[in-house]
Amino acid sequence: MDLLLDYYRISTIIDDVALNKKNEFSDHDVAIAEFARALSHPARISILRTLGRKNTCICGEIVEVMPLAQSTVSQHLKELKSAGLVLGEVEGTKSCYCIDKKTLEKLSLLMKRLLDEIG
Repeated sequence: MDLLLDYYRISTIIDDVALNKKNEFSDHDVAIAEFARALSHPARISILRTLGRKNTCICGEIVEVMPLAQSTVSQHLKELKSAGLVLGEVEGTKSCYCIDKKTLEKLSLLMKRLLDEIG
């Protein structure tokens, strides 16, 4: 039990240090990193592409075009929604999703600024 407590204490300290280090970066860099984390899986890119092609909110169609189980697609949608890239609504037994155009525009502006700075 003591070993478990020591592990918990160490991991908590590491998490605190990482959070404090994150605060040392600009809001711009933190925002890009958070979007990058949300986009870091090819399934999420594919989901965004699927939603963008439809240009409307869709429900079960996402699972139909993905080579993944419904539960896996739901996890990816949760990550995209958490980052603000996707909006989701529950309608009865269905969940409908669409791209949040405002957040996508913010991402676009952040990336343009970054590319201008490094290019």
